[in-house]
Amino acid sequence: MEIKIRPYQVEDTAAILEIINYNILNSTALYDYEPRNLAQQIAVFEDKISKGFPIIIAEVEGTIAGFGYYSEFRYRAAYQFTVEHSVYADNRYIGKGVGKLLLTELIRLAQAQKLHTMIGVIDSENSTSIAFHKKFGFEEAGFIKESGYKFDRWLHSVFMQKML
Repeated sequence: MEIKIRPYQVEDTAAILEIINYNILNSTALYDYEPRNLAQQIAVFEDKISKGFPIIIAEVEGTIAGFGYYSEFRYRAAYQFTVEHSVYADNRYIGKGVGKLLLTELIRLAQAQKLHTMIGVIDSENSTSIAFHKKFGFEEAGFIKESGYKFDRWLHSVFMQKML
């Protein structure tokens, strides 16, 4: 199986939306409650691109297998060298190298942009994602108790950081 990493195109948004909305409805990977629509997601991505942040696609034989991006961590000027990233794979491609290729490319792009550090915010129950990030040199930098509420329970956030 060949996985191709390429830049996002607006035509990719519908397939990306399926991945996002699945995670909104079925997991704590996203702390949103309501599925997004196409116009909302296009607007989110247009905002990131207008600020110079990349969105990348993992493609397998013409099918979008996953996507990733990074953008501002916080909105104050002093945080300009810190980014927060997200990586998602379609359920059919989890464990097949999609996430690895996406995160590798995001790290490379961030280094090329002379960024200083990359942050991942992960639900504390997602031990697979925490372990995945550790393989890339991310370290646990913080734990925020009861930072989200979803599926009738409080959720905790793990902040992971990689110096670039």
